[in-house]
Amino acid sequence: MPAKLSVNINKIATLRNSRGGNNPDLVKAALDIERFGADGITVHPRPDERHIRYSDVYELKKVIHTELNIEGNPVEDSFVKLVLENKPAQVTLVPDSRDQLTSNHGWDTIKEATYLKSIIPVFKNAGIRVSIFVDPVVELVTAAKECGTDRIELYTESYAKHFINDREAAIKNYVAAAKEAERVGLRLNAGHDLDMNNLQYFAQQIPNLDEVSIGHALISDALYFGLQNTVQLYKRQLG
Repeated sequence: MPAKLSVNINKIATLRNSRGGNNPDLVKAALDIERFGADGITVHPRPDERHIRYSDVYELKKVIHTELNIEGNPVEDSFVKLVLENKPAQVTLVPDSRDQLTSNHGWDTIKEATYLKSIIPVFKNAGIRVSIFVDPVVELVTAAKECGTDRIELYTESYAKHFINDREAAIKNYVAAAKEAERVGLRLNAGHDLDMNNLQYFAQQIPNLDEVSIGHALISDALYFGLQNTVQLYKRQLG
């Protein structure tokens, strides 16, 4: 089966917040994105609520028909409360600092193993699938399994950055990490800077890929191609 496409709608919330009010309507956009063929909706609320607001999550949870994926750093008690009260299909744990512009690294699943082993069961015991953000390093993937997570999400910024110059070199570490995930029994997601230029090759080289989460590039492309068409274009890249 092709990997599923979860669309991150943070950028739609950013546009809404820039003028106040409710234009564009975030909930309507999410429902439309589902209707256009997306397999899930991703949100990454941050403590300052500069794009997705915590209240948005409650509203989205009421109406989403596909999978809701909530990303964030569980060191924030407010984030843990938000996830447990909404019970999304998946929570993706990301080691962002409070004022970070965007995600830029995964967990050190070796050094931070004690913490991850304590926080992951908080969500799993509530019936929520857990994925953790990980760099494409075989040892970190092995350690992620030992931390008890259900899935890992490979942080793909490095792949995207080097894809144009040498795609075979760019994908090498990701293939190794994906093989290790399969070996130890972890399901596999990926995300960050994936776009219409590099997504198809990534999906072809990572056959055990379950899901990609894409926001910035997809919403940017929608300015030119339209939202419905863009969702379908990205789905086609996944095969």
